[in-house]
Amino acid sequence: MNEWEYRIDETFKRERIELNEKQVEQFRVYGEFLSAYNEKVNLTAIRDPQEVIDAHFVDSLAARHLPELVENAGCADVGTGAGFPGVPLAIARPDITVTLIDSLKKRLVFLDELKEKLRLDNIVTLHGRGEDLAHDTRYRERFDCVLSRAVARLNVLCELDVPFLRCGGRLLAWKGPAFAEEAEEAKHALKTLGASVETVYSEKMEMRSHFIVVIRKDKPTPSRYPRRAGTPKRSPL
Repeated sequence: MNEWEYRIDETFKRERIELNEKQVEQFRVYGEFLSAYNEKVNLTAIRDPQEVIDAHFVDSLAARHLPELVENAGCADVGTGAGFPGVPLAIARPDITVTLIDSLKKRLVFLDELKEKLRLDNIVTLHGRGEDLAHDTRYRERFDCVLSRAVARLNVLCELDVPFLRCGGRLLAWKGPAFAEEAEEAKHALKTLGASVETVYSEKMEMRSHFIVVIRKDKPTPSRYPRRAGTPKRSPL
């Protein structure tokens, strides 16, 4: 048993994450490939194996059993980076499909290679900015769930992500202790975009804790949103 195998096995036992042998092996391959690839392309600032497992794998898996991540859901991970949280959830939930969206081609090259190594047929990659893709009829209001982790403050995030959701779909946003402040700040954005905060889950793990804010898409988003690339961040709703 190598270092990745040992650490993943021990951490998943500690956090009571129950996966089958194939899934645990996929996480080992993911960790080793990410570590090696990160030597030539900067994908994540976290490089220590244990920190990758705690901060990326375990953190992403916190949503695996949430009722809002419905069976056979079609999901979008907007601004996926090195695949978090989309890839870990695709491993743990083979019933869902995840579209990994990122504006940097080098990240998608990594993710395409990772997909082949993991033999995952329930993920696809999509290159582009969320502000542009959300106006494409192939993706606008097409997803049951949008996943977002460490992308932007909630008022900005909602403008980027809510347009991808079908009515009744949910945005799952990983947030820290300031989530309540961000939710208050995002009230105008939510009303404008046709969405509302539905619930908040507190996820407490041995090594870290966070909140997952669930936002429901209540009605179609006005066609002008999201605004052109860069505008949501410069001038939040």
